[in-house]
Amino acid sequence: MKWSEISIHTANEAVEPISNILHEAGASGVVIEDPLELVKERKDQFGEIYQLNPQDYPEEGVIVKAYLPVNSFLGETVDEIKEAINNLILFNIDIGANKVSISEVNEEEWATAWKKYYNPVKISERFTIVPTWEDYTPVSSDELIIELDPGMAFGTGTHPTTVMCIQALERTVKQGDKVVDVGTGSGVLSIAAAMLGAEQVKALDLDEVAVNSAKLNIKLNKVQDIVEVSQGNLLDGVSQGADVVVANILAEVILRFTDDVASVVKEGGYFIASGIIQQKKQEVRDAISAAGFEVEETIQMEDWVAILARRK
Repeated sequence: MKWSEISIHTANEAVEPISNILHEAGASGVVIEDPLELVKERKDQFGEIYQLNPQDYPEEGVIVKAYLPVNSFLGETVDEIKEAINNLILFNIDIGANKVSISEVNEEEWATAWKKYYNPVKISERFTIVPTWEDYTPVSSDELIIELDPGMAFGTGTHPTTVMCIQALERTVKQGDKVVDVGTGSGVLSIAAAMLGAEQVKALDLDEVAVNSAKLNIKLNKVQDIVEVSQGNLLDGVSQGADVVVANILAEVILRFTDDVASVVKEGGYFIASGIIQQKKQEVRDAISAAGFEVEETIQMEDWVAILARRK
């Protein structure tokens, strides 16, 4: 089979919505080429550092790549992707240069491309993300390993917004907790919550592709008895009290359902919100506070922000 590589030169804040657009168009995963990776500082406890090739990265902005099968509908699919990206400006999302290019690759090159960008990464004190094909030996007895396959859509679990969520889950999830993961994507946050001792996790996503991806990853990590995955819009239909609600989604979406989160989280429970760009930080903080939460911590990584708040 032949595959078409679609490459989009964009801005950092558009990476997640564009990734979602590509997944909805049928891509089984994305590759992100961010020049900040070349210069950012890495602490030793975040794992082994390997040499990056500057020629793989743009001088400015970010390149998002995905692979689509070459078929009779490819032209229409690419046009729909371009239109959806252009519509992001309606949500005040900077789409940067917005240059879209297409090239053809064969199946062998497509398969190899994923492995080039995906290595074991220690993302927190306890968690390490490991691709399924890698042999990895834990460096400590309490290290928690999450296995993911980048062919299973919705990224590798190492994006700053995901990392901040997992670090916040480490500080909040207790044995026996009930957790709700809104916009679960790959299911990585639900997997982390289960490994941290949650008794029950509800993983929700509106996208059928994400639901199927999350189910596969959850089985891969053997937490299917704890995590229930279902298709749904935000917290629609969720009424039971949760100890923790985590949402790694766009700030615009968080702003729309803070009151719903407050009605689901128990008194003294936590709301972890991520996927927030710097410009939206104060607006989201204000909305979370107005809904009855006390903001305990604002976490920042690169251009992204996560907010940890406790229900009063």
